[in-house]
Amino acid sequence: MNKNSSNIMALAPNTSNKRETVCIFGTGDFGRALGQKMIQSGYPIVFGSRSPQTSNLIPKEAEVLSHTEAAQKAAIIIIAIQRQHYDFLTPLAEILRGKVLVDVSNNLKINQYPESNAEYLAQLVPGAKVVKAFNTVSAWALQSGTLDASRQVFVCGDDMEAKQMVMDIVCALGLTPLDQGSLLAAQEIENYPLQLFPMWKFPIFLSLGLTAFFFFYCLIRDVIYSYVYENKDYSFFIAISIPNRICPVVALILLALVYLPGVLAAIIQLYRGTKYSRFPDWLDKWMLCRKQLGLVALAFAFLHVFYTLIIPIRYYVRWRTEDGIISKALNNKTDPFNNTNGWLSDSYLALGILGFFFFVLLGITSLPSVSNSVNWREFRFVQSKLGYLTLILCTAHTLVYGGNRFLSPSSYRWYLPNIYMLSLIIPCIVLILKFVLIFPCLDRQLTQIRQGWERNPQYSEQSNYIINKSAV
Repeated sequence: MNKNSSNIMALAPNTSNKRETVCIFGTGDFGRALGQKMIQSGYPIVFGSRSPQTSNLIPKEAEVLSHTEAAQKAAIIIIAIQRQHYDFLTPLAEILRGKVLVDVSNNLKINQYPESNAEYLAQLVPGAKVVKAFNTVSAWALQSGTLDASRQVFVCGDDMEAKQMVMDIVCALGLTPLDQGSLLAAQEIENYPLQLFPMWKFPIFLSLGLTAFFFFYCLIRDVIYSYVYENKDYSFFIAISIPNRICPVVALILLALVYLPGVLAAIIQLYRGTKYSRFPDWLDKWMLCRKQLGLVALAFAFLHVFYTLIIPIRYYVRWRTEDGIISKALNNKTDPFNNTNGWLSDSYLALGILGFFFFVLLGITSLPSVSNSVNWREFRFVQSKLGYLTLILCTAHTLVYGGNRFLSPSSYRWYLPNIYMLSLIIPCIVLILKFVLIFPCLDRQLTQIRQGWERNPQYSEQSNYIINKSAV
C-alpha cells in the first residue's frame, strides 16, 4: 500500500459511533487544523471565537459561536489560544466549572514563566479539570495526516477521568498518547518542543572542537613546516589531504569515547562495591549521549570513505605517479616487489573495510525502527560485543597504516607526531581497560555487583542519605 493511500485511511472519518461534541477556543492555524482533523475522525466541532462570523478558513462542518455559547455545548474545551490571552476565561469561570479544559499552548522560551501554562490556566479557572496535551503536535502534522511527523502526544493532568477522555480523543485521531502523570509535568512537556537537539549538543561541539584542533595541527605540521624548511607550497592540502586525515582521526576518537564512559562506570562500581550509588553528573550526561556520539563518528567515517575514493583522480596523485614512472624510466631503475609491504597494504585495507562495515551495522541497529524489533540481549550483543570489535578493527587499521613510523625521527616535524598517532591514545586506553575488566576475578565481581550484591551495604545507605539530603 502506498503512502498516499495510508494518508487517506488515517484521515477517513469514523462515523460508526456517535462522538460527543468538542469545543475549540481559537480559530488560528492550529485550532483550525485540529478541528478539521477531529471532524474527519467523527467529532462534532464547535468553535468559540471573539468574532463568531463564519470565515472561509473554518471547516464547513463546524459551527462558530461566541465563547459563552460554544462553551455551553461541549464538556471538553480545547484552549487553542496563547497564554497572554487567557484573561477572557475569567468571566466564564462559572460556565467552565466541571468541564475539561485542554491546554495546547507553548511558550517562546524554556521556563519562560514560573509556572506552566496549564497550571496558570488551572489557577484562572479553578473549577475546571485542566489537561495538558497536543502541544508537541504541529498544525502541519495534523494537516498532513501525521504520517510524516511524530505521532506521540504527551498528556498530563490531575483528574484521571478527564485525562482519559483526552487520551481517547488522541487515539481517535490516529496519534499515540503518552501519560506523563499529574499537571506538575506540564512545564517539562511545554519545554520539550523548544529544545534544539538537547542530546546532540555535546557530540556536535566536541566533534567541531576536535576538527578545529586537528585542522590547525595539520596546517602547522604539513603546510607551514614544508613551506618554512623545504620551501614547498602544499597549501592545496587544505582541500582534500588534511580533511582526509582529520575525518578518520575524529571518527576513531569519538568511537572510543562511546565506550569509555561504560568502562569508567564499571571501574567506579568496582571501587564502591555497589550499584546503588549514583554516578557523577558528568558521567551520567556522557552515557546518555553515547548514541549521538556514535552517529557523529559514523558520519566522519563516511566522509573519510568518500575522500579516499576520490584520491586516484586528484591531480597531485596523478602527477606523482606519472613523475615516478618517468623518473624510473629515465634512470632505468625498477623497485622489486616487497612482500611485507604487500601484506601490510592489504591488511590495512581489509581492516578498514571490515571496521567500516561493522560501524555501519552499529548505526543501523541504533535506528528506532530496527532497535524496536530486537530484544534487549540482541541489542546489547550488537552494541557492546560488535561495538568493541569495531573499535578493535578501526584501531588495528590505524596501527597497521603507520605502526612502523612511531620510532622514525622524520615522522616528528617540530617535535609534533602525525595525528594518527594521537588518534590511538584514547582507543588504546579503552581497549586496555576493557581487557583488564574481562579478567575473571574482576568480571565475576562486577557481575555480582550489577545483580545487586554489595561489598559494604552501609556505604550505599550513606550515599543515598547524602543524595536525599542534597535534594531537600
